[in-house]
Amino acid sequence: MQRTLFAAVAVVAVAFAAMFLFTREPAPSPSKGATGELSQVVRGEYLARVGDCFACHTVRGGQPYAGGLEMATPFGALYTTNITPDPETGIGKWSSDDFWRALHDGKAKDGSFLYPAMPFTNYTKVTREDADAMYAYFRSIRPVRQPNRPHRLAFPYNQRELLLGWRTLYFKAGEYQDDPQQSKEWNRGAYLVEGLGHCNACHSTRNVLGAVKEGADISGGLIPVQNWYAPSLTSNRETGLGQWDVKDIVDLLRTGVSARGAVFGPMSAVVQHSLQETSLVDLTAMAVYLKSRAQTKEPAVPPQVEPTAPQAAAMMPLGARIYERHCADCHQADGRGVPRIYPPLANNQSILMAYPINPIRMVLNGGFPPSTEGNPRPYGMPPYYQELSDDEVAAVVTWIRGAWENRAAAVSAAEVTKGRGVPTD
Repeated sequence: MQRTLFAAVAVVAVAFAAMFLFTREPAPSPSKGATGELSQVVRGEYLARVGDCFACHTVRGGQPYAGGLEMATPFGALYTTNITPDPETGIGKWSSDDFWRALHDGKAKDGSFLYPAMPFTNYTKVTREDADAMYAYFRSIRPVRQPNRPHRLAFPYNQRELLLGWRTLYFKAGEYQDDPQQSKEWNRGAYLVEGLGHCNACHSTRNVLGAVKEGADISGGLIPVQNWYAPSLTSNRETGLGQWDVKDIVDLLRTGVSARGAVFGPMSAVVQHSLQETSLVDLTAMAVYLKSRAQTKEPAVPPQVEPTAPQAAAMMPLGARIYERHCADCHQADGRGVPRIYPPLANNQSILMAYPINPIRMVLNGGFPPSTEGNPRPYGMPPYYQELSDDEVAAVVTWIRGAWENRAAAVSAAEVTKGRGVPTD
């Protein structure tokens, strides 16, 4: 349950989880006990899934919740902790007060500050009742004796005491308080999005110290280590949630696909391990809250290399030929795709965002939506990183962003090179 102090790391946990989408074991079921105890444990299991604890605290092929997942960052490596009830290497000696302090105050059992890689800035909003239920669940699972790996952070980032200054500036503990001007459903959605769901861990722009910029909550952010862009959840231009039906938002969160599009990349892991296990009532509440946050203000765009107008015009014929050869069979000649199978490319906000890294990454690496109960055998897209050059990828993405009624800026080969992860200097 640990996240870092800096922007690159604040989002890498979710991104890293996407690498293990099809190889993770299912989370363990709670052991049986007295009826009242079991009821609390079952509720705690549900809340742990909503909070997506499994994705960060489980290594590929490892024991559930035993920790050890490496999070590579520009400042060193962080390793997630063992949260099984093992008394020596896990949280077996933690009391419910210790667990509450970790979630609510961002402090370990010994009182040391947790790195904000553990999203205590969100979890502080969780109620004591919910925290106690989660504690009961983690106490009920099988203990795993696995020592925690020490972080490998460069100086001065390895000095935990310096976190006091960060906390003073950017952290205020406090449970979520209902807004009396809003409905019960809206408040439930806000509690989940802002608290357990910690959506702003990815979908926000952060300052140089890794804190969410003022006024930038869930307004989109770059995931630099994985080179994906988590789109703004408030911008109608980037996600258009304000213009979506609640049902379409719920379908996307629950199954990974909807009539309006599909999730790929890091978000696939979130749907796979967390959102598909979230109740329809709670997903609807989240959708209602997210729709209410929609606004016309556009988020800041990361810097990028843009082609000149003549360069962009020269790319269009090549892009059209590549699209016809590789893309039209699935996404259709008119770009409308096949609903819930092949996402539409015409009037698709994820294609038209000002920063084009996501369509670039999809052409290069391909991918699948998550396998969920509502979409158990998802259709995927093959990778073209070996077949197409940087110039060709730039051409086809540029063509897609300008074809039909799409009107987005052209893409340069330099941005494709960055999308491959190859240094440009």
